[in-house]
Amino acid sequence: MARTTRELRQRRHARIRRRLSGTPDRPRVAVSRTNKHISAQIIDDVAGRTLVAASSVEAGLRSTNGGNVEGAKAVAELLAQRAKEANIDMVVFDRGGFDYHGRVAAFAETLRAAGLEF
Repeated sequence: MARTTRELRQRRHARIRRRLSGTPDRPRVAVSRTNKHISAQIIDDVAGRTLVAASSVEAGLRSTNGGNVEGAKAVAELLAQRAKEANIDMVVFDRGGFDYHGRVAAFAETLRAAGLEF
């Protein structure tokens, strides 16, 4: 039985999440992307709370295209800025089952360049 691309990604994400979890000291950066947008959250899995979030559908980022690398970099810069304001400097990166390539890789590299450690 053939599996859809979405099912395969969800299976990869479940496999990743088995060994990856965010703590209060080192929360998880969860990345989600669609063809047109990219969004991310910094999550404390112990408390079950989203600490910081950023998305290309926000009012300030609507002028950028979230469907390309430049849009991903803009969202990552905003997320890193909000993380610094919340005193978060060490995180665990959760690529959400997406390939570490293109927008996801650019997002991660921008977070690192902005000072987040993972």
